[in-house]
Amino acid sequence: MNEQTKLALVTGASRGLGYAMALELGKRGYHIMALARSQGGLEELADALDAIGAPSTLVPLDLSDDMGVQRMCLAIHERWGKLDLLVHCAVHAAPLSPVSHVGEKDLDRSIAVNIRATQRLMGMAESLVRAASGTMVYFRDDMGGHKFQSTYGMSKAAQAALVETQIAESAEIGPRVLHLSPKPMATATRARFYPGEDRGKLASPADEAARLMAEILP
Repeated sequence: MNEQTKLALVTGASRGLGYAMALELGKRGYHIMALARSQGGLEELADALDAIGAPSTLVPLDLSDDMGVQRMCLAIHERWGKLDLLVHCAVHAAPLSPVSHVGEKDLDRSIAVNIRATQRLMGMAESLVRAASGTMVYFRDDMGGHKFQSTYGMSKAAQAALVETQIAESAEIGPRVLHLSPKPMATATRARFYPGEDRGKLASPADEAARLMAEILP
């Protein structure tokens, strides 16, 4: 792999928007580093990328594993010295529950993945993205005030605060940071929040990935 290779790290790449983003970037000439906990989903993605001639590296890793993320970023630094694009799609969606009944494990997992892991990934990847004059991409999902979605809504609101702060801090020194708003999509995560919803009225992750590329890769 030469220094001209465009490298994209996509988290949550085994399904949903992450999977679609990885495929769309593969079509556009990126080497995809696909991170997710699901080995099976990653292998399916690798097959799909291989079918379109897109190179990939699979990273079966829990994003809340600080040392694992640190080793991954060190490996990127040692092999490529930069990261052109970070697309952070990984998310933990806790079960629906009244706010007074949220389970301790669900609360802790939501904080660990949606808040803490996002901040750690920011810190570990930022210098790699800056070295490439690249872009860091995150996604909004405003669920605050929705019944039974307190844990997810709280953690995504905190994540949004992190992202908006990074945008302000990087405005003059880089890297470029984007906070995008996908349309409601027919994903497994949304199906958990809206059981019985007419999925025919929702956007497909593939269509949203293609649409959002106009903002990510202008």
